[in-house]
Amino acid sequence: MTFGEQPAYLRVAGDLRKKIVDGRLPPHTRLPSQARIREEYGVSDTVALEARKVLMAEGLVEGRSGSGTYVRERPVPRRVARSGFRPERGATPFRQEQADAGVRGTWESRSERAEASAAVAERLGIESGDPVMRTKYLFREAGEPMMLSTSWEPLALTGRTPVMLPEEGPLGGMGVVERMRAIDVVVDNVTEEVGARPGLAEELLLLGGVPGHVVLVIQRTYFASGRPVETADIVVPADRYRAAYHLPVK
Repeated sequence: MTFGEQPAYLRVAGDLRKKIVDGRLPPHTRLPSQARIREEYGVSDTVALEARKVLMAEGLVEGRSGSGTYVRERPVPRRVARSGFRPERGATPFRQEQADAGVRGTWESRSERAEASAAVAERLGIESGDPVMRTKYLFREAGEPMMLSTSWEPLALTGRTPVMLPEEGPLGGMGVVERMRAIDVVVDNVTEEVGARPGLAEELLLLGGVPGHVVLVIQRTYFASGRPVETADIVVPADRYRAAYHLPVK
């Protein structure tokens, strides 16, 4: 194969992808069989199979047991608002976006005491094994799972205070900025790093995805005078949502 030349399975996958995108193979249409692909493109069974695997990994098609492979419905991506500044009324960005868009959002959470892993400890500037409060969230939009989040807060900071449990107490659900302010910790900076990877099986089960689907992972950390006070991993299905940033100009 010369430089710049695509393998045969990618050329076949590319042509089928184009047919899906331009509507010649609309949603719920059965993908041509392996034998049909082999005959139409003059390729081997192996090439035909690999081309179908590419489309499946991209989330364009799905297999149905005993029926074949079908073109998936392509959702119109919605935005997940990310903000470097504190929204009005003390709401978290998620709650504020839901209110602004007139969408009914709900969430479930569970907090528990845990030991910081080496990676979490590095992000929080504490020792591995130090106690943290770990809170797991599942956010829904109009009943549909849309986002997962796992946050960690050092109990050396919040332990034995009214804000130790993020979703309980007088400031439960008010977000990191307001909660930390209540214990005289002024959050003045937040950083986010965005990456993408295949979703883990347990993540896709909760988010309603299929194996191979890609997720956005937003690694967020809040700081107060340079000290990390909370860090979180936010997981969003990349085929359904886009991270939209609202950054103030100074």
